[in-house]
Amino acid sequence: MVRTMSLSNELQRIFDSDRALRMAELGLLRHKDAEELVALLERETERALAMEDRVEGTMRLERLADLCAQVPGPRMTDALIAILNDPEPRVRVAAGEALRDLGYERYAEVARGIERALDRKAIGLAMSELPWVLAEIAEPSALGLIRRFLEHPNADVVAAAIESLAQLRDPESIADLERFLSDSRVVTIEDFEDETKTTLGELAADALDIVR
Repeated sequence: MVRTMSLSNELQRIFDSDRALRMAELGLLRHKDAEELVALLERETERALAMEDRVEGTMRLERLADLCAQVPGPRMTDALIAILNDPEPRVRVAAGEALRDLGYERYAEVARGIERALDRKAIGLAMSELPWVLAEIAEPSALGLIRRFLEHPNADVVAAAIESLAQLRDPESIADLERFLSDSRVVTIEDFEDETKTTLGELAADALDIVR
């Protein structure tokens, strides 16, 4: 009986914590000074990205990804792309999903944020994730933006763009893929827990089989 009561109390604590979290989030997002809120989320994102305690940093970044996606404006899109650079896969999944969902609702914000990243010649893990975000949203301008990733100096980014074009299945990308058929740069493709080494040429050939 004591054990049952203890479990019941623990479950109630979870319910209470969830309720408190929802209320706190609602209060934060309703803050009247939008500039102050944006500045706060930017600062906390930078702080969480720099944390040596990766457990704490991961927890904060997952929450910040959700919060940034709910606040309109270019600075929040840039913050999401910064979170997408984190080495922790869980964090990148959270940021990628937040950007994808944001793209369904406010695509122009996401597209412009990606353009800014490309314009400043950004590097890092986010640049290998963003083509996938574009392919999942699959707006008409996605092809044009993914094409820009094909020009990135990092072969892993190019590989992500090639695979994203395969997912997009747009026949207009055939010429883009064909120019990589003789590219011998070696990349590592992750498939769940497996890793396979291949060349960009082989990857492009596989993508062409899907697109054609």
